[in-house]
Amino acid sequence: MLEFKILQELKPNAELLELLKDYKYKVKKGKVKVLVNTNLQFIEPTEYLITYPTTLTILEYKVNEISNKQFYIKEHHQKYSLKEIEEILKNRLYKLL
Repeated sequence: MLEFKILQELKPNAELLELLKDYKYKVKKGKVKVLVNTNLQFIEPTEYLITYPTTLTILEYKVNEISNKQFYIKEHHQKYSLKEIEEILKNRLYKLL
């Protein structure tokens, strides 16, 4: 059986939480884990599940030096920056009102 050890719990992004204040949402904290007896590290992204007035799942990955787009929306199958996420959320909220 594979055994993992949690190295770090990732905190939710404060800026994104501020954008989500008009929505009903749940946050699942991300984790950095290592496979015991190896050097293999695994990163579970922080998950923001928006349930009302729209449904979206936003995954936040640790910042990558190559790409500045640390967010991924499951429903769109695409990566986004924080500014792009802000625009998407504003547009969706206005369409629903």
